[in-house]
Amino acid sequence: MAEQNTDPEFDLETFLPYLLNQAAEMTSRSFQAVYRDLHGMTRTQWRVMANLGKFGSMTARDIRAISHIEKTKVSRAVTALETEGFLVRTPSEDDRRAEFLSLTPSGLDVYRSLGQRALEYDAELRAELGETASADLTKVLAKLIKR
Repeated sequence: MAEQNTDPEFDLETFLPYLLNQAAEMTSRSFQAVYRDLHGMTRTQWRVMANLGKFGSMTARDIRAISHIEKTKVSRAVTALETEGFLVRTPSEDDRRAEFLSLTPSGLDVYRSLGQRALEYDAELRAELGETASADLTKVLAKLIKR
């Protein structure tokens, strides 16, 4: 049996980056059930779709930059969404290596439906936290993101 670290200077369970990661993971997993059960999507597929739904046509590179998702994961998600008929690729006229991704009418319908579910999930989570804590948390997270 491994010895327990009794270093009083560091406690993983109070380390802010660890707590933020755990909170993000748990809330993401909870919402994941919605898009997985309804459309068989992975988290990355939903994130690609959500970005295209919000920002419109963009490249995979743009999505990676905004979402901080690995190149291979975005590539696999794009391929799967294209196979399902949720997005199309259009070659860039300026750069033959790039292609613009956009949602199809079917993809937009799914995005809108899941977007409504996301709003409901967000409202439930905020209600659970309470109005003041939710507003404070939103401000703190925005500040950390800008950091």
